[in-house]
Amino acid sequence: MAPPDDGVPDFDRDAPALRTFAMPRDLNGNGDVFGGWVMSQMDLAGAAVAARRAKGRLATVGVEAMKFLRPVSLGDEVNFYGRIEKVGTTSIRVKIDVWSRRYSGEAFKVTEGVFTYVALGEDRRPRPVPPE
Repeated sequence: MAPPDDGVPDFDRDAPALRTFAMPRDLNGNGDVFGGWVMSQMDLAGAAVAARRAKGRLATVGVEAMKFLRPVSLGDEVNFYGRIEKVGTTSIRVKIDVWSRRYSGEAFKVTEGVFTYVALGEDRRPRPVPPE
């Protein structure tokens, strides 16, 4: 799920947790993609990774260490890679790296962050994360 730590992912080989395109509705007043849209997509990607590990429902409880490195432009292919950093009794921390690829093939990392999720039971209360 995660690209190599030493460089640009192989977009055809490395499967992202989420892949989408920046559309006109996602732009801010400056013509770049709105940071809130990127953050919401990161949450979806991280939740996909965490839900598989939790084997069920979960909720986002925290976002930390968020860094916007470069803007995302209209039409960019945006790839979200998630890697579990830590599993606690009820929580899962997921590091998310976001890479943007232009039509030209140029690719660069645009943001990264760490999201924390809590596994929830049917009663919507925290439950233990099952063993792997």
